[in-house]
Amino acid sequence: MKIAVIGAGAWGTALSVISARGGADVILWSYDGGFKEFDGVEMPQNIQITSEMADIATTDAWLIVTPGAFFRETLRRATQYYNNQPIIICTKGAESTTGCFMSEIMRAELPNAVDFGVLSGPQFAAEVARGIPTGSTLAGTARAIDAGKQILSGLYLNPSDDIIGAEMCGVGKNAVALICGYNSVAAGGENERALIFTRAWNEVMSIGIAMGAKMASFLDLCGIGDLFLSATSATSRNFAGGMAIANGNPPVGTVEGIFALGGLIRRAKDMGIDVPVLRDMQKKMGLAN
Repeated sequence: MKIAVIGAGAWGTALSVISARGGADVILWSYDGGFKEFDGVEMPQNIQITSEMADIATTDAWLIVTPGAFFRETLRRATQYYNNQPIIICTKGAESTTGCFMSEIMRAELPNAVDFGVLSGPQFAAEVARGIPTGSTLAGTARAIDAGKQILSGLYLNPSDDIIGAEMCGVGKNAVALICGYNSVAAGGENERALIFTRAWNEVMSIGIAMGAKMASFLDLCGIGDLFLSATSATSRNFAGGMAIANGNPPVGTVEGIFALGGLIRRAKDMGIDVPVLRDMQKKMGLAN
């Protein structure tokens, strides 16, 4: 099987490595020809790195792993090379300017892509690249799930049809991890941290259920699994970003939780859902408009 991995950051490179180890021939597209290197991990020979978007046209499936801020732009560039391949969205988060989820952007920019799925679960890229066990929810159509099982045989995959639920969990855990990182410094104690964590996640769930997400998704790998990983470890960019804000420092790198928090609050307002904890934490962190 020949696949395209679109995006050569840490997560895109890690997915390329495990896909290649599983036997796939990988075209790893990078906007500048570079890729993330992991200590102690050799790039398999069956990975071809390219900056030419046309190289993805002849592949059997696409994994889109570009950051949320560039998802729409990258998808527009890729559209002319789409040949009915199943697509797996591996980007978590919401578009900063619109609050749109990645599947919503795909439906708008590539409406003829009917077979797609969303990969979401508890993964730090470096551990995946090193072969440390982990798993994901893969929510999507039967064709997309079948492709994912072939490509990502190195991951434990839990299939689902709840695309919105999987995406809401990914967006929500980014926001809650940011809050938890902030409160690891700013909260008065462990009790307060637990209180805010629980109430914030309940607000995320309320938005998701109102959008049609299934409760089961919040208990799956994309939900509690990813939340546990991201909201308890400084290895998480969102948790580390929240800590930096609490210490009066600028966050390092792309912190998706900042955009996710704002997007969730906007959605809640549009849907008439009260989210006092999310709003209060956004204000405390100095992120409110």
